[in-house]
Amino acid sequence: MNRLRLGIVGLGMASAPHARSLLDLADRVEVVAACSPTQTRRAAFARDYGLPTCEDPATIFDDDSIDAVLLLTPPNTHLELVRRAAAVGKHILLEKPLETSVERAEALVALADAAGVKLGVVLQHRFRPTGTALAELVRGGRLGTLVSASVHLNNWRPQSYYDQPGRGTRERDGGGVLLTQAIHTLDLLISVAGTPSEVTAYAVTSPVHRMETEDLVAGAMRFDNGAIGSLTATTSAYPGHPDAIDIIGTKGMARLEGTTLSAAFHDGSDFQIEDEAAGGGTGADPMAFSHQHHRAVLTDFLEAVATSRQPRVNGHEALKVHRLIDALLRSADTGTRQQVEALA
Repeated sequence: MNRLRLGIVGLGMASAPHARSLLDLADRVEVVAACSPTQTRRAAFARDYGLPTCEDPATIFDDDSIDAVLLLTPPNTHLELVRRAAAVGKHILLEKPLETSVERAEALVALADAAGVKLGVVLQHRFRPTGTALAELVRGGRLGTLVSASVHLNNWRPQSYYDQPGRGTRERDGGGVLLTQAIHTLDLLISVAGTPSEVTAYAVTSPVHRMETEDLVAGAMRFDNGAIGSLTATTSAYPGHPDAIDIIGTKGMARLEGTTLSAAFHDGSDFQIEDEAAGGGTGADPMAFSHQHHRAVLTDFLEAVATSRQPRVNGHEALKVHRLIDALLRSADTGTRQQVEALA
């Protein structure tokens, strides 16, 4: 099998699990260059992973031998970088979120569509074995008809996390806890239970942090079949606790909390599996987790390019969670119930 030739743009903290995954997949992918304008980041990346680096993204975009790019830069840079990659026919694997707003995210997805390149999005929770098993319980009818679906995210980030330039601002990140942390768990909820059709929410900056955007959100969700659920998300819950999804159906209930999926059914049977790789990342060190699920994202992307299919989490799939987050923030801003825009 010919190895896919890949360039990396962005060598911040998000690069670590990707670099480890790429080393694991070295028989299938060759990293041609990893780019950062910061010399210390280039030096550290080369030292830690033994991969070649460059200073200017043009080195990657202008190299016709490079098949795909992995974009790990701040959200507000994504649209322009995708534009450059699409213009030269390179496939794209993009770190979440798509962009800083729904409008920019939609424009980004449209660019990839028009160029005919694959666009994968790094929402790795969908690749957790526990998440896949939960989806199978729901789709296979073991839980019966959906009654309730809820999400609870109790992360901790110290003030020093938000003291980093641009962190938690609308200009660079597009938002706070919803778009940066809860996006993963909300995306997994959507993949299991479908997208809520209507939401009501409160979003505030708690006294725990000094930051521009929200670090605490509480809301309610309604689904098309009448099922309801709740949402709580924060980065002010010291010292950080496992995220959780609760699914209640007419035949039983399932709870995915941290590394464990457990379910109990009205017929007296039960079910439980563990995923130790799902732990970590909820406390002061946001990168304290295994790279196993990032490796699964990259494997899926490589297979999508090789077989000309869409990545499992493509741009259109990622737009679903962006539209949900947008509706939650609109509800908080206006104090009104908001409809979640459905995909056309």
